[in-house]
Amino acid sequence: MIRFTKHAQEAVEKRGIAREWIDRTIAAPDFTRADPNDRTLTHSFKVIDEAGRRILRVVHRPEQTDMLIVTAHFDRNAKP
Repeated sequence: MIRFTKHAQEAVEKRGIAREWIDRTIAAPDFTRADPNDRTLTHSFKVIDEAGRRILRVVHRPEQTDMLIVTAHFDRNAKP
């Protein structure tokens, strides 16, 4: 199950990010990076065609059988 922190839920709503885009980004990212400050976090990136081919960054970590979404936003500077 995918769960959201309060910050992530607010960010997704404010930025108009579709839940389905987050699901796709986690399930099949175009590329990933470890968080430089917290090794428990992963940054997953995916080009979202429906959003003008912008790159979505989803920061997440596994928690038992769930996936916790910490934040999500479009990243203008992301490069594979």
